[in-house]
Amino acid sequence: MLTQEEIKQLFVKSKAFIFDSHIVYTSGKHGKAYVNKDALYPHTALTSLLCQQIALHFEKLQIEAVLAPALGGIILSQWIAHHLSELSQREVLGVYAEKSSDGESFVIKRGYDDLIRNKRVLIVEDILTTGISVKRVVETARQIPCDVIGVAALCNRGAVTASQIGNVPELFSLLEVNLETWAPSNCPMCQQNIPINTSVGKGKSGVSLPLSLKGSGH
Repeated sequence: MLTQEEIKQLFVKSKAFIFDSHIVYTSGKHGKAYVNKDALYPHTALTSLLCQQIALHFEKLQIEAVLAPALGGIILSQWIAHHLSELSQREVLGVYAEKSSDGESFVIKRGYDDLIRNKRVLIVEDILTTGISVKRVVETARQIPCDVIGVAALCNRGAVTASQIGNVPELFSLLEVNLETWAPSNCPMCQQNIPINTSVGKGKSGVSLPLSLKGSGH
């Protein structure tokens, strides 16, 4: 297994982890770091390697299927299921859940619900921020029913706990990142007139420094 530092460096190398930058998150809050899984996925060998690390962690738990929320987790479900199959020398299924018409809950369609019924299932997500989406997938999976063995993620950036996502038996993430955030009015980088990163997050939509701080000399 790779160490946390080795994994962090892989994220940095692929530009999937940006630090010491002025980031505006989707929530509108500001911070110094950003985890961009979209920069990771084009590198298939690296994505496979990281998914292999997750598979190794759960190798002995007799996982029968890997389930992920669409869209972000689909690639992960396929790679992790592949590596678990290789490790166990038996087929482990890779499936996904989709948002329902109300946009709030998840449904497991395409016959995947029948495939995973009463099976031991690992649920995977790319980035955990609040844990709300993965909790809904956990709830949907249990209704089928199937046995949710645990939840795995590439990165836990919201200090999400197992109890917050349905009291799952185990929550495992390759990378734990503590992202300190500020409201724009309290952002130290805004106060120093540090330009906003326009390549990721909400900065891509043209967010600028608060007018009250521009030209303030702070």
